[in-house]
Amino acid sequence: MTGFPDNAGAVLTGLARVSIAQALKLPFEVPASAGDAWLDEPGASFVTLTQDGQLRGCIGSLVAHRPLRDDVTSNARAAAFDDPRFMPLGVGELARTRIEVSVLSVPVPMQFASRQDALAQLRPGIDGVILGAGRRRATFLPQVWDELPQPDLFIAHLFRKAGLPPNYWGDDVTISRYTVTAFLEDAP
Repeated sequence: MTGFPDNAGAVLTGLARVSIAQALKLPFEVPASAGDAWLDEPGASFVTLTQDGQLRGCIGSLVAHRPLRDDVTSNARAAAFDDPRFMPLGVGELARTRIEVSVLSVPVPMQFASRQDALAQLRPGIDGVILGAGRRRATFLPQVWDELPQPDLFIAHLFRKAGLPPNYWGDDVTISRYTVTAFLEDAP
């Protein structure tokens, strides 16, 4: 998906917040533009929840397989209640939770001859990365470059996230990259 209306951030983060509020049986107000046609286009998104700057949940889709509206609302609920790293979000937590919605471009497979070649091609701060090896797969959004600005550390942590040694390399390694358009709520 390309090109967003000026109010896209408020609409997408609003849809995510409403989805979580509905699941918690809290009062909510649907964003006025939630019925706009651009939300019916296929889209892949990640919804990231933070509290006091700390991760509280992050779930998403790497490939567009449903309307963006549905992807955001489903991923918001999953980030709040199904991220295995965290307990489900409680009723009292939503008010202090900040929501970020990242809409992904189509992933593009990278061609590389070695680990060093792959590292040299990465664009810190721009590329989201999908790493695969055998049956294992992991991704980092481009926002993770803020914490891991060196390509070698970024990839090492991504291998670890995939359940592999950080220095792993083999013929089965695949890497794709994507970009995101990120929309962050104002601080609660």
